[in-house]
Amino acid sequence: MGQETVLVSGGAGFIGSALVRYLIAQTTLRVITLDKLTYAGSLQALESAQKHPRHVFIKADICDSAMLTQVFQRYQPTAVIHLAAESHVDRSVAAPQPFIQSNIVGTYALLEASRAHWAGLRKPLKQVFRFLHVSTDEVYGDLGNTGGFFTEASPYAPSSPYSASKAAADHLVRAWHRTYDLPILISNCSNNYGPWQYPEKLIPATIRRALNKQAIQIYGDGRQVRDWLHVDDHVRALWLQLQHGQIGQTYLLGSGQPQSNLAVVVAICELLDELKPLALEALPQPTAHTTRGAVSTGRPSYKQYIQFVKDRPGHDRRYAIDATKVKKQLGWQSQYDFHAGLRETVLWYLRNPAWLKQQ
Repeated sequence: MGQETVLVSGGAGFIGSALVRYLIAQTTLRVITLDKLTYAGSLQALESAQKHPRHVFIKADICDSAMLTQVFQRYQPTAVIHLAAESHVDRSVAAPQPFIQSNIVGTYALLEASRAHWAGLRKPLKQVFRFLHVSTDEVYGDLGNTGGFFTEASPYAPSSPYSASKAAADHLVRAWHRTYDLPILISNCSNNYGPWQYPEKLIPATIRRALNKQAIQIYGDGRQVRDWLHVDDHVRALWLQLQHGQIGQTYLLGSGQPQSNLAVVVAICELLDELKPLALEALPQPTAHTTRGAVSTGRPSYKQYIQFVKDRPGHDRRYAIDATKVKKQLGWQSQYDFHAGLRETVLWYLRNPAWLKQQ
């Protein structure tokens, strides 16, 4: 890509900021970061990139078409990586409208701005341009107890307002390729984890609640299975996809290391027991809601704070990804062992306690 320019939407979010940091550190690209800076966006996560002369940050809403036109005209990007999205399922259940606006209307606005820009490029630059849309495995719905895996050919069956809005965005991106020939790529990834994740998500939320000696709430029986992907593995895959992915194609990304929600929470508690043990007097009295799944060892353990609560509506039971295509075509491989990556992640949050105080 040489000295070319990549526009990253949602670049102050969890995955977006990891991608921006990676592109600045590992490539010679100029990176233009667009982010509305909602509650989940943070300039802290971009601090290292902000100091770099190849990085430009613009606070903006991707639904603002006039602003997008100005940005494309000024910076002339040769690629767009679209990550801007509302992404928390619980929030989508409580209030779907922001998800419709950001994930569907925002994707439409960015596609149209990209199409207008691409159509006006000279032929050599037109051949280089790519629009990479970053999506989720949740668009495929629930594998249940089938024992199967999602593939690029899996039918869409979203269960939540969040996943439905992302499914709609995926369909828009494909339609803009089919109808207008816009050179697009789509990536559908599994659950991400790592540093700088907003504390509403399972792993940082568990760490925060445990350290605050609060109830660690688990939906239903906690047996919902997810394929956990370290964010650094994810952004490496996105860069490979942008460079070498086949136009019009979808690539599924997963580590192949499935874990139940309960297993993840227990693993975090055990790491905290080792890394930041509770004082003897901190052992809480068990309640009717804390005894299931908790293990009594005669010494204080963060597992004593685990509580099982009513499952959320439309909660998918199992996701699992077959990442054969991205491995064979692009040579990508997950580098993080889940338990080693989780230890590293827990250590990062312990070293950055102020991050966990966000609401």
